Order: sequence, then structure tokens, then C-alpha cells
Amino acid sequence: MTRIETERLVLRRWRAEDLAPMAAVNSDPEVMRWIGDGSVRTERQTAEAIAAWEREWEAEGHGLFAVELRETGELAGFTGLSVPRFLPEVLPAVEIGWRLGRPFWGRGLATEAARGALRFGRARPGLPRIVSVVQTGNRASERVVHKLGMSLERETVVPSSGRRVRVYAVPTTEE
Repeated sequence: MTRIETERLVLRRWRAEDLAPMAAVNSDPEVMRWIGDGSVRTERQTAEAIAAWEREWEAEGHGLFAVELRETGELAGFTGLSVPRFLPEVLPAVEIGWRLGRPFWGRGLATEAARGALRFGRARPGLPRIVSVVQTGNRASERVVHKLGMSLERETVVPSSGRRVRVYAVPTTEE
């Protein structure tokens, strides 16, 4: 089982008991405003998403980690690597992404989690380039990509949502 520990977090594969707390994250309009078209997700949609994330782990050898606080075991959200099929113009690539519930914002946890996922990605031989797709105006995520050492590659529009995004990239190896 893939598991990464950081100073305050555990990044791990998904468990059945993660559904309710992740569904709570996905049902918060403020959390979801920068995701896709901004729609909240139901518990059923969250269950389908977790199943898809686990399938990506099995098929690709990477995926989205459940992020839990080491101190309490509480699920904060996710981070990890996925293929950004929603934006074909950036392929081949894997996207580093994150989504945390509001109680976990403003504490550096997204950056800490994403750094762990980035280290994991860089350790995987043959992984295509690593990008992060951030909706224009999402200043919090832009701060994270800058802390990860990512550089702006392009601005574009996501075909399915029509939303403007910035694509950041980082070398797959440390320079």
C-alpha cells in the first residue's frame, strides 16, 4: 500500500470510511468554486470519484492520495497525481492537484501535501512532465504552485467548462 508521511500529514490510498468526510468537502460550494464548473458533488458522485481514483492507481501506478492529519487521523481531502484528460492540449502529462476542506485552509497543508506528492512523482521513472492546472483567479492554488517551484507555461480554456486556466509545469527531476 502506497503511503507517504510528511511532518503533519499522511498521504495514503482510500478507505471506505473516507467517503463521508470527502463528500462533505465536495458538497461545500466555497471549496468547489474553483473545481471544474464550480458545481458541488453529492455523496454518490464522491463515491464514484473515489472509485475512479483507485482505478487510476491500479492502471497507472499513481493517483490521488487521501490526505489525513497525522495527529488526529482526520481526513482533510486529497492530493496527488492524475492524468489531466479534461485538457488534452497539455498531454502527455500528469497533473498534481489538491482539494482540502475549509477547516484545513490557511495552514500550509496543501503545500505540504503537494510537496509529498511531487516527491513521489519525481521518484517514478518514465513519468511524463508534471503540470498543475489552476483556474484564473484562484490565488490560493497559485501560491501553492509557486511554492512547489512550478512555472507558468500557458493560459488556455478548459473545453468542458469554458473556464480560463493557467497551466504551470515543473521538471520531473530536481534541478
